[in-house]
Amino acid sequence: IHLATENEQYLSELPEQAGCFKETRIVEFIFLLAEKWHLDLPTRYQAVELLERFMIKQVEQMCDGRGSTKGQRSSWSSVRDQITNTFVLRLVSCVQLASKLSLHYSRVTSDTALTFLQSIKYSYTKQELLESELAVLNTLQFHINVSTPLAYVELLLEVLGYNGCLLPAKPLHQLCVQLLDLCYLTRETIYDTLLKIAIENSTPSKLQIAKFLTVKEDFMLLAVGVISTGVFILSPGHWEQAVEHLNCITGITAQSILEFSYAVVRRVVGSTTP
Repeated sequence: IHLATENEQYLSELPEQAGCFKETRIVEFIFLLAEKWHLDLPTRYQAVELLERFMIKQVEQMCDGRGSTKGQRSSWSSVRDQITNTFVLRLVSCVQLASKLSLHYSRVTSDTALTFLQSIKYSYTKQELLESELAVLNTLQFHINVSTPLAYVELLLEVLGYNGCLLPAKPLHQLCVQLLDLCYLTRETIYDTLLKIAIENSTPSKLQIAKFLTVKEDFMLLAVGVISTGVFILSPGHWEQAVEHLNCITGITAQSILEFSYAVVRRVVGSTTP
């Protein structure tokens, strides 16, 4: 109930730019960095969501503070330059902060972060690194510990088990993590397929794309879709039962779960065959 409420609250306040900083290259960079630093699973998703929320807020604040005396174009150009110049530093800071939120033994120290930044030709100081972390914290008003889609997946798997849905727990969890990674890394392709299924049209209008934003940012739908797809791949005999359970737990319709699973499976298989 707490996660569902948090998800609904987030969707009700969704900024128009949501998802802009979740493009494949950024997500891949964060995932590889988390792997390099041996961070636990929740940390990499936390870092992606943290960077996304911070960047949107930062852009909003920069644009609000510009004024219109020099014209909108030059103002945006200046904002873009500032973002570009500090983007990798901010990304590393978000991974650092996410690692500190985790109870895992691996935590990214300033020395570790600086060594990495130096290895890719950035010459920041410890002071600049600290100021970057503070910039992220201040921009988000220290509200950085939000639930990630992995938390939704894991809790729903627990509820399924508690409700007597007989599923192979450990291999299913492992597969769900892989599928969640896939959804993050090929986000646009999967949701583009889902949108076209939903509107039954291969050329969605701008309005349809804008309205679809709440679907793309719905963590509960993502978690349900990932679990449903995992069960379909791993234990197809239990699939209908799992979908029924997921529908009862979350209120998401069986049709929506089916459509999401189709979009993910189609991406996994890499085929356009119905």
